[in-house]
Amino acid sequence: MRASLLQIDVNDGETVDSRRRRVAALVREQAGVDLVVLPELWTTGAFAYEAFGTEAESLEGPTFEVMAKAASDAGTWLHAGSIPERDADGTLYNTSLVFTPSGDLAAAYRKIHRFGFDKGEAVLMGAGAELVTVRLPETTLGIATCYDLRFPELFRGLVDAGAETLVLSAGWPERRRSHWTLLAQARAVENQAFVLACGTAGTHAGVPQAGHSIVVDPWGEVLAEAGAGEQVLTVDFDPGKVATTREQFPALKDRMLGLTAPRR
Repeated sequence: MRASLLQIDVNDGETVDSRRRRVAALVREQAGVDLVVLPELWTTGAFAYEAFGTEAESLEGPTFEVMAKAASDAGTWLHAGSIPERDADGTLYNTSLVFTPSGDLAAAYRKIHRFGFDKGEAVLMGAGAELVTVRLPETTLGIATCYDLRFPELFRGLVDAGAETLVLSAGWPERRRSHWTLLAQARAVENQAFVLACGTAGTHAGVPQAGHSIVVDPWGEVLAEAGAGEQVLTVDFDPGKVATTREQFPALKDRMLGLTAPRR
């Protein structure tokens, strides 16, 4: 497979509409790529809390329409990052969208772990409740978002549901970049899966972003890593390596805890 992670520069000097158009053009440029991944809340910025309410949209709002068309034009699977979604009852969610190469919605994932403790996303948005996987011809994706990366039980649940490639969109801050790399590698090793983690670049709401989007193989080896600025990180990887790794080193079969753990 070939995947492109679009590490978008999200800054306060660009309007949401302008960024939508610019990102859609970048997606179209990835024609021939099997999977394109965008960051978390790239329309507003993950730390631009005041914009969540004003820029929130329905699931099939303007970002949905633009990204569905871009996926169809490029003929690629598209994890379109996440948007601030406003549900019919008024609740806000941090919702990721995944489109097929035809531009149809394959899945929507509402972020389960909200960041901010007693402020920001943690109090402004509702929590998702369902794990989401997406079956591609070559592999099964497990979908997660930013702060989810700190909760290994979520990823183990995705693996139990069949995930072989763990895809994470994020707006990770520069001050905790070392955690970003460490946790991405840990999630890959402990689940014997590929990890594709796409973050934002730039500075928004006064928070410098980490960038350094990363692709890790099932042994924890870094296949590709971006720098700090806006960048398209493209990598070729073999999804079959997941099965091979799990056969050569069958650690998942030795699990003793968890109701859904496989048993010998």
